Formats: sequence, C-alpha cells, structure tokens
Amino acid sequence: MPREGKAVKAKAPYKTKQKAQVMAYLESIPGRHVTAAQVYEELKKQDCPIGNTTVYRYLERLVDEGMVNKYMIDANSPACFEFVGKQMHQGKGSCFHCKCEKCGKLIHLHCEELEMIASH
Repeated sequence: MPREGKAVKAKAPYKTKQKAQVMAYLESIPGRHVTAAQVYEELKKQDCPIGNTTVYRYLERLVDEGMVNKYMIDANSPACFEFVGKQMHQGKGSCFHCKCEKCGKLIHLHCEELEMIASH
C-alpha cells in the first residue's frame, strides 16, 4: 500500500536483449505464422540464450502491446503468432485466415482475394 502523499508510478515495459531478439526474428518473417516452439527453435539455432517459457512470455507481451497477433486454430493445435507491428492493419479492411485440412497450415487471406473468389 502506498504511503500517504507518495505517488505510485506505473511500471513502463522494459526492453531486454531477449525480447529484442524475439521481435527481430518476427520482423524478419512478416506475414508468416509461427508457434512459440518454432520461434524458440530458430533462436536456439542463432545461439540466443533464451528458454522456451521466456519466448512464450515475450510473445504474449507483444500480443498485449499490439505488435503481434495470436491465433488459436483449434483445440488440438498450439497457438500461432504473426508480427503485425503497430501500424500494419490500421486503415485496412478485414483479413481472414483459412486452415488447410491436410497439412494444418494457416493461410492469410486479404479482402481483395475474397472479392476475386466471390466474383469467380
């Protein structure tokens, strides 16, 4: 409990080297959907000292900050994440995702693509 007369400061999000590495990797693969395990494996290949739990925690923080979108495909698949940046979807219409029933790949569809399908 804060003392009388003392203001409580809100904690600002801090940047760490590991969070920067997670963000850098996601920025390097725009438009791709990856799981936390895939991010962890890629950073491990790059000799980044980071744990799987830490990757997931940073992904969730980036979701909260609006830098990354999180998609739940179904109850049997892990969540996947996509870098969107702060401005990427502003001013754009809706976007849709379809899941391939054979391989499980998540396919990103833009409105223009849906308009072409409708006109076909």
